[in-house]
Formats: sequence, C-alpha cells, structure tokens
Amino acid sequence: MTETGKLEALAEAIKTAVPGAVLNTRLVLGELTVMVERARIAEVARFLRDDPAWRFKILIDICGADYPEHAERFEVVYHFLSVYENLRIRLKLSTDATSTVPSLVSVFPAANWYEREAYDLYGIFFDGHPDLRRLLTDYGFRGHPLRKDFPLTGFVEVRYDEEQKRVVYEPVKLPQEFRSFDFLSPWEGANYAPLPGDEKAAPKG
Repeated sequence: MTETGKLEALAEAIKTAVPGAVLNTRLVLGELTVMVERARIAEVARFLRDDPAWRFKILIDICGADYPEHAERFEVVYHFLSVYENLRIRLKLSTDATSTVPSLVSVFPAANWYEREAYDLYGIFFDGHPDLRRLLTDYGFRGHPLRKDFPLTGFVEVRYDEEQKRVVYEPVKLPQEFRSFDFLSPWEGANYAPLPGDEKAAPKG
C-alpha cells in the first residue's frame, strides 16, 4: 500500500474507532491533518498509541496558533510519529480563552512541558495537567506573548538598578522617536538619508 493509501486508511480507522470525534480530515502533499472534537482528543491520542496496526508511540510536539477573527480563536496542534509504520499525523482542535482542553499527560507524559508552553505563550488551559505553570516567561509575567493582540513591547521592562543593587521591573516607556514607524518599502522609493558607502553606487554620468 502506498503512503497516501495508508494515511487514508488511518483517517478511516480513527473515525471507526472513536465515533463522532473527527470533525474533518485533510490529506495535502502527503500530510494527514485530522480536526478533532476538543473533548475527545485524549481518546483519539490513546487509539493512535495503542492500536497494534498503527502504533503512534511518539508525541513529537504540541503547539498553539492564534486566529483572533475565529469564534474559537485558538488552535492546538499535535504531531505524532509511528516508527512502526513510518507515518506522521497531525491532530488539531479549536478552543477559546476560557474553555479547557483535556490534557494528554496521562496518555503521553511528553505532553507535560508542551502543554505548559502553550499555556504560557497563548493562555490555553489544559484540564487535568498535573502542574500547569508558566514555562518560558518570568515570574509574575502579565499576559501571553504569542497572542496576536499582545503588544510587541510587552507591558514591563526589566533592568538592573545600580542604586538599589537589584533587578527592578518597570512599565515600558518608549521615547517618542520609537513610536514613529516608517511603513515605506525601500523598494518603493523611500527617501532615506544616505549611508557611508552609498556614493560608490551613485550612477555615473
């Protein structure tokens, strides 16, 4: 059987084994993506791991994506690998800022830090996670920096204060010149001040 045939058979196997869990499937460029009902993600993951015909024993990654224009703005994306069949599969589900996603830690212990990262950077809550703390940002960090509406400057800045002899946190203060953005493309005739060396590229008369 070809790889495409295997992936098509895998999609049908998931639909049969976990009825009602699959919302839709896409097979594009040799990659299978399965959109899963949020509450059923652990069932689908357990089937992929335990079914002797497929044996997806490795959870490669869990990541988030933010689409603020969607009714449920976040997608959680899971990648699994079957060494037995030499196949990969991508599962997706959607959620919002208040709804929880079932944790996969009890099915794949490797999900622990991946879920903490998605919580830290997107604010996605994983129900049943044993220790859902921030992972990459600092203690007391406010907000979730990979959300599309998070300001590029952040909310606070950190510096070492020589007088106090300690690290201090302060609200971000930007000088005015950093608030004037130039949206012109250098390929569309922006009139920038010449840089040293530009004279070498001056057209010859």
